[in-house]
Amino acid sequence: LRVFTTRPDTLFGVTFVSLAPEHPLLDRLLPKVSPEKRNELMTFIEKVAKTDPARRIAENFEKEGAATGAYCLHPFTGARIPIFVANFVVMEYGTGAVMAVPCHDERDFAFAKKYALPIRLVIQPPNLEIVEEEELDEAYTGPGTLVRSTRFDGLDNEVAKIQIVKALVEKKMGEKAITYRLRDWGISRQRYWGAPIPMIHCENCDIVPVPRKDLPVKLPSDVPLTGTGGSPLEHAPSFLKVKCPQCGKPGRRDTDTMDTFMESSWYFLRYCSPKYKKGMADPKAVQYWMPVDQYIGGIEHAILHLLYSRFIARVLRDFKKGDVSEPFSRLLTQGMVIKDGDKMSKSKGNVVDPDYLIDKYGADTVRLFSLFAAPAEKDLDWSDQGVEGAFRFLDRLWRFVLNINDACQKSKPVDDATIRADETTVHIHRLTHKTIQHVTDSLNRFAFNTGISAVMEFINKVANEIPDLWEFSTHPDKANSLDPARRFVLQKAAEAAMSLTSPFAPHIAEELWKRCGRGKFLSKEAWPTFDPQWVADERVTIVVQVNGKVRGKIEVSRGEKENAVVALAQGDPNVQRFMQGMTVRKTVVVPDKLVNLVVG
Repeated sequence: LRVFTTRPDTLFGVTFVSLAPEHPLLDRLLPKVSPEKRNELMTFIEKVAKTDPARRIAENFEKEGAATGAYCLHPFTGARIPIFVANFVVMEYGTGAVMAVPCHDERDFAFAKKYALPIRLVIQPPNLEIVEEEELDEAYTGPGTLVRSTRFDGLDNEVAKIQIVKALVEKKMGEKAITYRLRDWGISRQRYWGAPIPMIHCENCDIVPVPRKDLPVKLPSDVPLTGTGGSPLEHAPSFLKVKCPQCGKPGRRDTDTMDTFMESSWYFLRYCSPKYKKGMADPKAVQYWMPVDQYIGGIEHAILHLLYSRFIARVLRDFKKGDVSEPFSRLLTQGMVIKDGDKMSKSKGNVVDPDYLIDKYGADTVRLFSLFAAPAEKDLDWSDQGVEGAFRFLDRLWRFVLNINDACQKSKPVDDATIRADETTVHIHRLTHKTIQHVTDSLNRFAFNTGISAVMEFINKVANEIPDLWEFSTHPDKANSLDPARRFVLQKAAEAAMSLTSPFAPHIAEELWKRCGRGKFLSKEAWPTFDPQWVADERVTIVVQVNGKVRGKIEVSRGEKENAVVALAQGDPNVQRFMQGMTVRKTVVVPDKLVNLVVG
């Protein structure tokens, strides 16, 4: 079984192998399994066959697979490695078989977690001793030193790549190779709308390019659109018939037009100089504005449009039309809307009428739900109940802000010392600053759903701290009992709730801002900032390891001195059980995170 990998340094971390559903090996394996297992595998393979290949290799695509019941042998250790068929492996890339290293690959990590497969760490991160795989929340894909890799232990992983490949070659069990995830791009389309392909067909000279002086070739306006198929340009004699520029004999124009991806592969360059008349784009303007900071597109763009844009950018670079080797700095591949188990589209008849939803709930509710229901890069499962939930949250936000405003609109600033005099007031103020930090980070990462969730959680926690909050408007006596510090922090909490909600539900946020007596539009206000001193927890939990294995956890003050942290770690009863009769040879401390006691 041949596999292709770009990470030979992780070879000893392989815990399973993934095959593309189209892999020819499956034809040999299927007859050898039980009828029940064969039906299970065939059902899965047929399901994947109906899925767009572009979606299968997208990072946000749900990883699924099935065990074949077969095993292969590890080339160095001889260990039996289970073989799975997986939907995210395609025959067009590499060999259609992938060695899975869940500890050091995000796709494999998600797959292993889903199917409870082993996770084995073999690249040790810098400044950390071996960690327990069970403690990992994500794959470690960074650099480090090899561990648990027999004779390659201790090597830098980049050096190990070379050494392991060399060893495989010597064993005649592997070789160096280069592979490209490229496909031919057929740019011609049999339709009227598109850029004409500037070629002339001549019986005498074959295919001849249109002379530069006759460019651009323009689409004619007298084309009969018959709806019978084929290119309409074939039925436009004024366009079709032309002399061969090479021999002068009768010829005919190419009647295909270019794929619209051709134009969309460079349109962004035109934005740099939209009034430039000497060519596609002004090279100086391109040099100034490019590359694009953030590109956002659908799944099909990740391997098609994005790749084509890179081709065109390099061609223009080589022709001195702007030195842009990479047109886009960052890519966000957005998910699709799914309803009733299928992609929402007019052709499938499963669309939701936005006018009905806006009339019933308002535009902000629909917008909020769409952003909250899934991460931007994942598919969104449409849910009518979810829309109702978004509507209820905005109602809660409305009451939260206006109740606080009624009670605290005359509040005056107080210093930190005054705020720290009361535990509840401190907690509310810290929640406000932490939520500002959380939402700001979420927006920077396009994680809109976690930003909205943070605001929802914030309102609930503040309301739990002040149960009378919902009655401030109807019971002035409860509002009047608030001290100056609490009035101040509650007002700041309400301001934060409005500001942090505004990117997701701008209309209701603006209306609340106005009702609270603010002068300018909220959208023209500066984005709220957080104070690092109020964000930091005063206590932190530190993991304690003995010889790289987690044996306990301790809680200490943030920034506690190293010797005090080590003493607390050694004093933990569970940690002491694993140190009995041994001497501490070395201590490794990662401030506010980890203590590892190396004993022997």
